[in-house]
Amino acid sequence: MSPERVAVIGVGVVGACVGWNLARRGAHVVLVDAGRPGEGVSDWSFSWVNASNKTVSRAYFDLNVAGVAAHRELAGVLGADPWWHPTGHLRWADEDAAEAKLVGTAELLERWGYRVEACTGAEVRRRFEPSVTIPDGARVLFYPDEAWVHGRRLVGRLVEEAVASGAEVRTGTAVRDIRTGADGGVRTLDLSDGSALDVDAVVNAAGPDATHVARLVGRDLPMRREPGAVTRLDCAEVPVRRAMHTPHIEIRPDGDASVVLHSREIDALIDAAEGPEDPDGLGRLLHASAQRVVPALGAARIARTRVVNRPVPADGFPSVGALPSIPGYYEAVTHSGITLGPVIGRLLASELLGGRGDALLAGFRPARFPV
Repeated sequence: MSPERVAVIGVGVVGACVGWNLARRGAHVVLVDAGRPGEGVSDWSFSWVNASNKTVSRAYFDLNVAGVAAHRELAGVLGADPWWHPTGHLRWADEDAAEAKLVGTAELLERWGYRVEACTGAEVRRRFEPSVTIPDGARVLFYPDEAWVHGRRLVGRLVEEAVASGAEVRTGTAVRDIRTGADGGVRTLDLSDGSALDVDAVVNAAGPDATHVARLVGRDLPMRREPGAVTRLDCAEVPVRRAMHTPHIEIRPDGDASVVLHSREIDALIDAAEGPEDPDGLGRLLHASAQRVVPALGAARIARTRVVNRPVPADGFPSVGALPSIPGYYEAVTHSGITLGPVIGRLLASELLGGRGDALLAGFRPARFPV
């Protein structure tokens, strides 16, 4: 029997995709967020839609390929502007070992049927990014089917459409408790504003707070702590056109007057044991690194730097679907939520309303972590 009322806890990209898919299929959905929809990790990630960085297993790669395809389908339904930017992705290295690894990955991806083009630095400046500093003979990989997404705008659009289909939105209120019935199944959410929601099912899409939500039903969801720093620059004119992984810094446009920066190397400076370092200092390091690749960014101004914790289950893979031992409890917790949100939203809504899980999620079920 399909649930009549579903609460989705957490309204980032993943939660918004789940809620929208449920609402458009007739479920009574309540979207609950302790903050404002789309203003958490979804707004402060590199927001790169890809499968080229997901080769750790074929099953995970296939799920991400489905995620890329689901974004194109979503753009066809919602309209692409201003959240969807399918401009491809560039990647190169400046050390022999790193370049050999990138080339080896590209060869594997080609065997798996994923499109990749090899070009030189000179071709990159001529065809793609004239403002980039790169040696003429550098070996560069271009992934034409990849994209970047403006996460906050996508969440806003999905919430708007979900509400048009009858969904409710409760913002600025956290879930304080989840009460269960005699069968151990979820029944009521107690919120921090003093209200209570009677529900038939709950979806834990709380991102970095998913472990806390899981504990409210007696569930241990182990997650890594992976803080990352992202900087936004204000630009009079944006000098880049697409997402790029350069040797030491990731750069992408963020609309008509903004650029986003991220670096794993600079993330490594954050002391995970003691908490994030000064975000302003991290932002200055990101800005300095970006200027070495795109000198025109020297004229840009740092608007804001934020350190957020990525929602990564302990084994690095998504946790999606029902947990049979807790009737009515579902998880939608994953890193790469920007890439995977649309496909997870569709598959989980089908599972929740139809009772059957999809084969794409077979290796990513919540039950692999003991309750």
